[in-house]
Amino acid sequence: MIKKLRIKFICIVMVIAALMMGSVLTLVIYFTGEIMEMQSINMMRTIATAPFQMKIPGKTSDEIQLPFFVVQVGNRGEILSVGGGYFDLSDRANVQEIVNAAMTDTDESGMLEEYNLRYLKGTNPKGTTVVFSDTSTESATLRDLFYSCVIIFLFAMALFFVISTHLSQWAIKPVANAWDQQRQFVADASHELKTPLSVIMTNAELIQGEDATVEECKAFSRNILSVSYQMRSLVENMLEMARVDSGKDQMRFAAVDFSQLVNDAVMSFQLLYEEKEMGLQCNIRDGIRLYASEQHLYQVMDVLLDNALKYSEPNSIVKVSLIQTGRECLLSVASRGEPLSKEEQKDIFKRFYRADKARSMNGSYGLGLSIAESIVEAHKGKIRAESKGGYNIFYVQLPLN
Repeated sequence: MIKKLRIKFICIVMVIAALMMGSVLTLVIYFTGEIMEMQSINMMRTIATAPFQMKIPGKTSDEIQLPFFVVQVGNRGEILSVGGGYFDLSDRANVQEIVNAAMTDTDESGMLEEYNLRYLKGTNPKGTTVVFSDTSTESATLRDLFYSCVIIFLFAMALFFVISTHLSQWAIKPVANAWDQQRQFVADASHELKTPLSVIMTNAELIQGEDATVEECKAFSRNILSVSYQMRSLVENMLEMARVDSGKDQMRFAAVDFSQLVNDAVMSFQLLYEEKEMGLQCNIRDGIRLYASEQHLYQVMDVLLDNALKYSEPNSIVKVSLIQTGRECLLSVASRGEPLSKEEQKDIFKRFYRADKARSMNGSYGLGLSIAESIVEAHKGKIRAESKGGYNIFYVQLPLN
C-alpha cells in the first residue's frame, strides 16, 4: 500500500510539473513568434513610408533589421521599380510571380509560405508599394528555440523526478508511520487478547469435564470472571485509544482550575496509596487555570498516579508538583523505581509497551501513557519522562492560555 501511494504521489507531481513546464515553454515559444512577427511588420511599415531611404552606417536603431526588398507596382499590376540589396532580383519573371501572389490576397499583409516571405502592401498615387521580408531567420530562431525548450523540458522533468522521489519519502512518512502503528496495534492487541482467551477456553473446558467437582468448577468460574474483567479493561483502553486517534471523542474545552483538578485527583488516590503503605507528597500552586477539557486532563492525572502506584518501590513516597513557568504550567509526578533508560524514556509512550514485562498481568496493558500523550498533544502541550536521583519523573507541560 505504501509503495503504491508513493508511486501515485510521484505520478501526480510529475503530471503537474509536466503541465506547468509544458505550458510555460509553449507560451515562451508562442509569444516569441508573435513578438518577432510584430517587429518584422513594424520594420516593413517603416520601409513602406520611405522605400528607398538608405540607412546611415553605424547609426543604431531600436527596430529589428531583416533582409527585405521593395517592389513598386503600377495600377495595372506592372512592376515599376525594384529595390533591395540582399536578394537577386534580376529574374523579373520570378519577381512578377511573387508580386502577383501577394496582390491576389486582399489582406494588407500576409505570408507566402512557398517563398519564405512576408509581405506588406501600401498604396500611393503611382500604384502600390509592396515590401517583402525574409522569414527564414524567424523560422530558424523559432526552430532552435523549440529544440532548446525540449531539452529544458526533459532536463526539468528528470530533475523533478529526482526531487519528487526524495520528496515522496518525506510526504509519505507520516502515512507510513500511521500504517506501521496500525499494524503494530492490531498485532499487539491480538497478542494481549490471545492469553486471556486461552485461559477462558481452558477453564471452560475444565468445567465441562466429567471429573470436575463443584469446588473446582467454582474456582474455574472465578478464573474466567477474573480474566474477563482484565479483557474488559483492555478493550476499554483500546476503545479509548481508538477514539483519541480518530477524533470521534470531541474534547469540550472550557476554563478549568487545574490546581483544584490535580488536588482532586490526588485525593481520589489517597486510600489506594495507603493500602500499599505508600505516601503522596504534594507541592501544588493554587490558582493555575487552563482552557482545556477537564475530563481528559483528569484522565491524564489518573494515568500518571496509577502508573506511579503500580511501578513504585514499596513504602515509597510519590511526589506530585504543579508550578507555573511563564505562560505555561509544569506538572510532575516523581516516583522511586527501576530507572528508565534513555530508550525506555521514549518507548514508554508507545502502545502496549511495558518497561517491566513481568507485570503484564497487573492490569497494565501499556496503553495509559500513550493515551495521556495523545490528550496532552491535543492541548498543545508536551509530556516526557526522565530518570534522575533515583526517581522516575513524568513531566506534563501545558500552555496557560
